[in-house]
Amino acid sequence: MEIKAAVVSETSGDFNIEQLDLSEPNDDEVLVRIVGVGICHTDLAARDMHLPIPPPPSVFGHEGAGVVEEVGTRVTKVKPGDHVVLAWDYCGACTACKAGKELYCLNFFLHNFHGARPDGTTTLRKGDQIIHGSFFCQSSFADFALANERNVVKVREDLPLEVLAPMGCGVMTGAGAVMNSLQPRPGASIAVFGAGNVGLSAVLAAVVCGCTTIIAVDVNADRLEVAKELGATHTVNAGEVDPVEAIRDMTGGGADFSLECVGNPKVLRQAVDVLPRLGVCGLLGVVPPGTEVALDMDLLMNGRTVKGILGGDAIPDLFIPRLIELYRQGRFPFDRLITFYPFDDIGRAVEDMEKGQVIKPVLQL
Repeated sequence: MEIKAAVVSETSGDFNIEQLDLSEPNDDEVLVRIVGVGICHTDLAARDMHLPIPPPPSVFGHEGAGVVEEVGTRVTKVKPGDHVVLAWDYCGACTACKAGKELYCLNFFLHNFHGARPDGTTTLRKGDQIIHGSFFCQSSFADFALANERNVVKVREDLPLEVLAPMGCGVMTGAGAVMNSLQPRPGASIAVFGAGNVGLSAVLAAVVCGCTTIIAVDVNADRLEVAKELGATHTVNAGEVDPVEAIRDMTGGGADFSLECVGNPKVLRQAVDVLPRLGVCGLLGVVPPGTEVALDMDLLMNGRTVKGILGGDAIPDLFIPRLIELYRQGRFPFDRLITFYPFDDIGRAVEDMEKGQVIKPVLQL
């Protein structure tokens, strides 16, 4: 079928709206009419070839939400007309998947960054030209996307899909890092380095978990103000003061937990250095493969933990509905992070995001 999609034709190139041909769904696939799709820094990292993916031309997008249009003959999870949020794919057969850790699937790159289906067949073409798609098993910078039954999450139909779209990655990652990975007890302290979509979602989750000292760290004063509005009890402008010293002073020795949401070795070192003994630092920031960091081995030996976290250690089918219920109750107002753009304005949305003028751009179709 003919679809409209945002195509990147060269490394670090523009997102250009083009007409493409999308394959019919296989037996285990779901055709989704996209209503809204968030723009994530991972999309931009893929555009810039900071991920081990095939070269352009490509269609990215992995925070899609929409309505099921058609399902393959073996699909039982959803039916046409269902509202869905799209997440990531996994093989379901490796040791990690069998242990219930699908995010750490040993075949994760094959299912999400291969530029095609895991079997190598392509889903997108422009005439005779192959366009790399199946990004996170969706490539949802388009008005229609193909997903697998595994990575569609059925959601309630009384909430706007364009609002729910960012739950497929960024919101789930930040919130899950706190609620699933760190699991702070009420009264705990946490320092969140980076007040973007992921970091601010973590702040919201820290409020839900009952943390009483929630410190947001950034160099953007406007975002720190947003963090306060969302429940941060303290903020630190790392461009003005040493965040390690400031956080140690605020907490009387260090934060029980910290999160690195920036993808910067210097910031990770700071996030580890603010921990007291038995403190835990979660690493969320995306970096190019091979990025290294220097840490104080003595600090680590004295009971501190650095934990790598993918996707908030979430099971999307379970976690997304829980976040949606918290949102519906007014206890998780992640929609305050969103700025909407028409799909055709994807270039402006990306530019505003890169300049730090918006937190979470969402394209409406």
